[in-house]
Amino acid sequence: MKICLIIDDYLPTSIKVGAKMMHELASEFVSHGHTVTVVTPAPGLSSRFEISELDGVTVCRFRSGEIKNVSKVKRAINETLLSYHAWQAYKPYFQQHPHDLIIYYSPTIFWGQLVNRLKKLWGATSYLVLRDFFPQWVIDNGMLSAKSPITRYFRFFESLSYRAADTIGVQSPKNLAWFSKTCTIKKPLDLLYNWAADDPVPAGKSYYRQKLGLENKVVYFYGGNIGHAQDMMNIVRLAKAMRSEQDAHFVLVGAGDEVELVRNSIAQHNLNNMTLLPPVTQDEFKKMLAEFDIGLFSLHRDHTTHNFPGKLLGYMVQEKPILGSVNPDNDLKDIVEKTGAGLITINGDDQGLLNNALKLLHDSLLRKTLGENAKQLLSDVFSVQAAANRILATTSRIG
Repeated sequence: MKICLIIDDYLPTSIKVGAKMMHELASEFVSHGHTVTVVTPAPGLSSRFEISELDGVTVCRFRSGEIKNVSKVKRAINETLLSYHAWQAYKPYFQQHPHDLIIYYSPTIFWGQLVNRLKKLWGATSYLVLRDFFPQWVIDNGMLSAKSPITRYFRFFESLSYRAADTIGVQSPKNLAWFSKTCTIKKPLDLLYNWAADDPVPAGKSYYRQKLGLENKVVYFYGGNIGHAQDMMNIVRLAKAMRSEQDAHFVLVGAGDEVELVRNSIAQHNLNNMTLLPPVTQDEFKKMLAEFDIGLFSLHRDHTTHNFPGKLLGYMVQEKPILGSVNPDNDLKDIVEKTGAGLITINGDDQGLLNNALKLLHDSLLRKTLGENAKQLLSDVFSVQAAANRILATTSRIG
């Protein structure tokens, strides 16, 4: 089978979990004899397009405007043009290289036009990997009004994205229930958990501990988007509450719209138990995580949807116990706690989060046990093999 993957960011340059997930999915398909092509933007590319190969995957990059770590207006404009730029760059290539299956990843919501064109050209089946309910989470957090012109603009492209899909895969049972009730565009829905390849970095080295002066610390590690959706002040409050714990340290790595807020808070409260670092490559991220002790995450309390942060997959791969807080009724809490993979509280329960953090700080055996359970959870539920099989089984029924 010939499979086309479409995503707004890709390896080896990307630091995003979505890029890593899609490459692992592509590699899994290749290992089973499928031909895989990835279509992805490359801001700043000198030529209009560039075709390369990565681990047996053909990667078709096209020139686009910047869509990461830029102003919201600039990002919206450049993302709106993604489908147009991809089609203009690769129309002859698309005509000469038909594919049987299109798998596209959201965020972004702006692939609908391209997917519809390719479906018409190839007669292909399409599968939307829906990881982010945008603009709903922005509305939930009060950043946009539900009835504003900007929201209507985003809703239009969201609708195009959904209409282009033959199947929409969402990431948790409660998301499946929520989406089936709220989405007015009725398409077949599928439960597709996030996934990761089980390829951990061997432990034992201490390069980052030495570099950061953390040799004798229990390190709580957060890697990924540092933004409004994560409510980063939730983690800052935890670090502030643990200033007296001399053995504890927080390391945050990433980029996003709350980086300056976190940096200013560290300075304002003199949080010498927290280190904020810029984004790193996927390889460096894995090396850092291999050295540290606890995987940390946070979700904003006001979300009405039930996100499963991709960073948790990396924590599971490296056999780290999970510590975090979620929005109310998020089934991630049940999944993690029932399998004994971590300790989860509802965002806003600062005392509960602190108590869990202290349990992990003072009990190395608990950290080890939860980490082993996290690894087992990856194998049982969140493997890349399971995701690939699920997508192929679902689309074969349609085709």
